Amino acid sequence: LMVVRLSEKTPDGYIFHDAKVENDIHKYKIGAICLFQGDPVRQANLINHFQSVTKTPLLVCIDGETGVGMRMYDSVLKFPDQLTIGAIQDPKLVYAIGKAIGEQCKRIGIQVDYAPVVDINNNPDNPVIGYRSFGEDKYKVAAWGIQLMKGMQDAGVLASAKHFPGHGDVAVDSHLDLPVIHKSLAQLDSLELYPFKALFEAGVGSVLTGHLSIPAIDTTANRATSMSRNSVTGLLKDQLGYKGLIFTDGLEMKGVTKYFSAPDINLQSLIAGNDMLCLASDIPGSLKKIKRAIRKGEYHKDQFEASVRKVLLFKYNLGLHDLKPVEIDNLTTDLNKEVRKIRAAVVADALTLLRLNNTSLLPLTGGKKIAYIGIGTGTANILAKALQKTYHADTWFFDYKADSAKATELLNNLQNKYDVVIVGVHQYTKFPAKNFGISPAAVYLLQQLQQNNQVLTMLFGNPYALKNVCSAQNIVACYDDDAIFQENAFDFLQGKMNAKGKLPVTVCPGFTYGSGIVQASAFPVEAPESVGISSVSLSKIDSIANDAIRKQATPGCVVLVARNGKVILNKAYGYLNYDSTEAVTQASVYDLASVTKISATTVSVMKLYEEGKLDITKTLGDYLPWVRGSDKANIPLDKVLLHQAGLNPFIPFYRETIDTLTGKPKPGFFQTTIDDKFNVRVAENMYMRKDWVDTMYSRIVHSKLTATDKYVYSDNDFILLGKIVEQLTGEPLDRYVRETFYEPLQMESTSFKPRQNGPLALIAPTEKEKYFRLQQIRGDVHDPGAAMFGGVAGHAGLFSNAYDLSKLYQLLLNGGELNGVRLLKKETIDFFTAYHSNISRRGLGFDKPEKDNASSKDPYPSVYASPKTFGHTGFTGTCVWVDPAYNLVYIFLSNRVCPDGGDNGKLSQLRVRRNILDIVYKSIETK
Repeated sequence: LMVVRLSEKTPDGYIFHDAKVENDIHKYKIGAICLFQGDPVRQANLINHFQSVTKTPLLVCIDGETGVGMRMYDSVLKFPDQLTIGAIQDPKLVYAIGKAIGEQCKRIGIQVDYAPVVDINNNPDNPVIGYRSFGEDKYKVAAWGIQLMKGMQDAGVLASAKHFPGHGDVAVDSHLDLPVIHKSLAQLDSLELYPFKALFEAGVGSVLTGHLSIPAIDTTANRATSMSRNSVTGLLKDQLGYKGLIFTDGLEMKGVTKYFSAPDINLQSLIAGNDMLCLASDIPGSLKKIKRAIRKGEYHKDQFEASVRKVLLFKYNLGLHDLKPVEIDNLTTDLNKEVRKIRAAVVADALTLLRLNNTSLLPLTGGKKIAYIGIGTGTANILAKALQKTYHADTWFFDYKADSAKATELLNNLQNKYDVVIVGVHQYTKFPAKNFGISPAAVYLLQQLQQNNQVLTMLFGNPYALKNVCSAQNIVACYDDDAIFQENAFDFLQGKMNAKGKLPVTVCPGFTYGSGIVQASAFPVEAPESVGISSVSLSKIDSIANDAIRKQATPGCVVLVARNGKVILNKAYGYLNYDSTEAVTQASVYDLASVTKISATTVSVMKLYEEGKLDITKTLGDYLPWVRGSDKANIPLDKVLLHQAGLNPFIPFYRETIDTLTGKPKPGFFQTTIDDKFNVRVAENMYMRKDWVDTMYSRIVHSKLTATDKYVYSDNDFILLGKIVEQLTGEPLDRYVRETFYEPLQMESTSFKPRQNGPLALIAPTEKEKYFRLQQIRGDVHDPGAAMFGGVAGHAGLFSNAYDLSKLYQLLLNGGELNGVRLLKKETIDFFTAYHSNISRRGLGFDKPEKDNASSKDPYPSVYASPKTFGHTGFTGTCVWVDPAYNLVYIFLSNRVCPDGGDNGKLSQLRVRRNILDIVYKSIETK
């Protein structure tokens, strides 16, 4: 019936009591050990040893509300705190957390985890529960406790509801003294006992009794409920009918040791009705006292034997009769395996937008002047570095040692300089003492900042600290302060994830329980398994991408996969250039090349078609007056969309403007500065005279036609279609698609002329041109023709990161709607993305798989692609494919033309894009 401690943390480090434990096993036949700090491999080796030398297998316990990492934190990551879990709204995720904790415990040989905490946190000043509770609502605490418990027990680990009869409404830490709760039994029954009763009914296997003084239950002075027969036997067992295993809370705590000796504590706890004494001390003295009490009839032998039988029965049911040693190989890796994924899933659901009076602050865009203030940190953390890298944000840091003079200086530096000021409050403690460690100077700075409507404040820690900023105009609760929480907070700022969480506790009148602006999720990021795709199988993409980079098919790339409306992979590989100085990130912006044809021009044509402004059976001459009288005038638009118009595939406009021997521009075509005559930017410090644009259109009009009704892929088809869009809308193509598609879908990075839209550092470089522009191209379109049209053309010129681009294609996959925004009709999409040619594989504007794809020697884009698939590839090393049959979106972005242009054909030779898409299809799990 005794549980002893295996290790503890001291001022000199961790110490193990393995010799004492082994002595207790041999001499006193102890029944259980409890794990605490220390290396998991050493603990596992000791578990194996102890189990091998005891006649009756030991019950191995841990006080692990956040998993094994709560105790072995030097080696194992923690699962999120319960208060953070209390902010999420998805019970399936809570169950998954419990299951993961249970599997983690099983892996290291633990049979009992003293979790979940089902105390209701209805006292903000509670010094010991706080972040360990699911919150203040009894229904939420009960529901989430049940889900966590079921997950653990389904994994084969015994859960333990604690701290009975309810530790939430105290202001004293029972580790230091005995808290007193002055409530009636009726009050306790209506609130504190509610979650316990719910978990008992749901089948929780054990309960842990707390060290509390509750006069309504027991009036004996200084007697904790854990030692009270009125509480354990009278209330828990008799009135509530609980028949599971009953543990005491740690019997080393001052809540009991301040008033009783160890032998008295152990005896009185057993008499009270507990089955197991957690962290029992002075075992020989206690055994003498217990035996004497049995002889004298103070502790009945029947009660003692009933507890022994119960413990043995639980050991049997937990598999201790068929115990196998803990496998040491890869133990620490296995213990950490699920934690990062779970933490990311929790923060994606927990992040709580409490107030946003200035809606223009979010999402962040490249055109905004941004500052970041890190309160509580003296150096740039992950969030600060991300803001610096992506938005060139100015950063300041104010740790808790800084004084109010520094605060005033910082406030003066900020005045009227920024469009957005992000304030991160970091590294404060989880406990309410001394205002969570937030200094008075930091509070002053925070409160002064809240008066500015351009400030968005994010608190990375215990949400009770929100009491310092109740007047905030724009505020977000982020709950914890590790890398995963900061990375997800940055995704939120970028608009890549939406706030879903709700406040689990009341902080002040403005921030009450349940507060939270829940944003509809446009395109959430989820685990692959959530949409029937194997993450293990999907991970094979890494080797394909890395192999392509190693073989210099491209310096880097981004791969995005979405299914069933959820992004399940958005991963960056390699670098933006072969010098390996700038890593590719999810935010990296790539030149889409011919993907422009469908991402800008075709969708614009579709919109005008369904609005009745454009008839694809009409001709080029019907819409473009300047082609009338030419042999282009009578070409139907549907033939143009199919690349069956007979137009010249490619006109090298630049050749007329350069010396063919030197590759240098001829005089009179370009100059290094912009003015009224030379205002068409083609590259850095290179502006073309504007009248040459008309000459280029004339070259198209007078170019020789190839045979009509043959499939001849042509850029000129889409240059003319882009001009039709401009003719019908009265707007430049780039402005029309931005206003019609990209802005409604919050595609912030998607644009023509990307230098005007965001920092150059985000844009992947393309070719280092040895002719014409004679420079490294970065931020200007790679296609020289599109560049000579000023960076905006129907065939090329669009740039985007993968995530923003995926929104447009998810909208097409959804039938024209995303997140409540409808931009096209389903019938329009179905019409344009279907096969429309008897002589090619093309749809209207869209590329499609070969019609004999399954039997083709060179299947495209994948042998597994269904006939419903539509998309396009781009010369720079890009592609996007949508397969409605599998509800799938696949995007591959790279800059394979960096730095040698089209000479590097390795990406196609290695079939990188196809091989990755093949993996995606193969990863789909079939039932």
